[in-house]
Amino acid sequence: MISPVLPSYSRAPLSFVEGDGAWLVDDQGRRFLDFASGIAVMALGHGHPALVGALKAQAEKLWHTSNLYTVPEQEELATKLVEHTFADTMFFCNSGTEAGELAVKMARKYWHESGQPERTTVICFDGAFHGRSIGMISAAGAEKLTKGFGPLTPGFIQLPFGDHDALREAAAKPEVGAIMLEPVQGESGIKPVPDQCLKGLRDLCDEHGHLMILDEIQCGMGRTGKLFAHEWAGITPDIMMIAKGIGGGFPIGALLATEDAAKGMTPGTHGSTYGGNPLGCAVASAVMDEITRDGFLEDVNRRAGLLRQKLEGLVAAHPDIFDSVRGSGFMLGIVCKATNLDVVNAGYAQEMLTVPGGDNVVRLLPALTVTEEEIAEGIDRLDRAATALETQSA
Repeated sequence: MISPVLPSYSRAPLSFVEGDGAWLVDDQGRRFLDFASGIAVMALGHGHPALVGALKAQAEKLWHTSNLYTVPEQEELATKLVEHTFADTMFFCNSGTEAGELAVKMARKYWHESGQPERTTVICFDGAFHGRSIGMISAAGAEKLTKGFGPLTPGFIQLPFGDHDALREAAAKPEVGAIMLEPVQGESGIKPVPDQCLKGLRDLCDEHGHLMILDEIQCGMGRTGKLFAHEWAGITPDIMMIAKGIGGGFPIGALLATEDAAKGMTPGTHGSTYGGNPLGCAVASAVMDEITRDGFLEDVNRRAGLLRQKLEGLVAAHPDIFDSVRGSGFMLGIVCKATNLDVVNAGYAQEMLTVPGGDNVVRLLPALTVTEEEIAEGIDRLDRAATALETQSA
């Protein structure tokens, strides 16, 4: 039977029906160790009792009223995010893509209200991924995202990742108003921006008056061992996009900003029917409570260090399959010598879930709650997958 679902994904032949922590059970009863986490979405694993409890409690009270009214759950979540971030204000939406669209709108409106409406251009970087809307594929610019979808939205410059001279030249252009980037590029293969480069970007923005927009959709919510990845560099952005882990599996995103950066966003300038609904905000509030409780991120860093150490050993044990490890926290990538999709598929055979990425990388994005025993089991399964590939090529 041909599926009535649009065939826009190359799906693995797996269907999961139940989840518990770092484990997924498929429709044949097999238990898979999940180091994909819905592509960094399931920050607290599957079926976390605090999230299930928050969702059930809210579902029994109220699902939706719309943003025509004050939503108490929004106010509670926003207060927690303000307490733990640079932000003074925020807008809740349904996805990271929506947050990205608003980030560009906010930056352009900022300059319009500042009397410099010509400053509409946003600098972006090769390898970026900010979503699949026309605006966000225009921002990223890669042919694999944009081919066949023109005309694209103007107002974006794509620069080579790590080309400081090109960045300085572009930043001096009078039409530029913002620089947008991921502190760790995820889709292109776990490419961290070095701390000194993030500091340099912040200084460059300050030098030219640009707004700094950070996309922490994949690398945020504790994934790198800090609540947000930019904290490692000791900087703050003007605008930040979040989604994925903030909902722990419930679809919610947000755009966080300083009061100054958001000054143009007055009533009627933006909206969302479902964004910030009571259900999503109740779950996200529970996620915030868990990730920000005392000692949580310290323990994430300890266990992430263990995973990194074991991965380095795995690479050394299989030099024909793996090349190196990069990333931080529980946002790690194994650069492969074998084809990364072959490694991912070999993992499926060992009931192990990972995520392919650009640059021939396999992404490892386990739940922040993964245990030491599950880390050891994951390494064992990857070891067996690599051994199987070696046997096939012998």
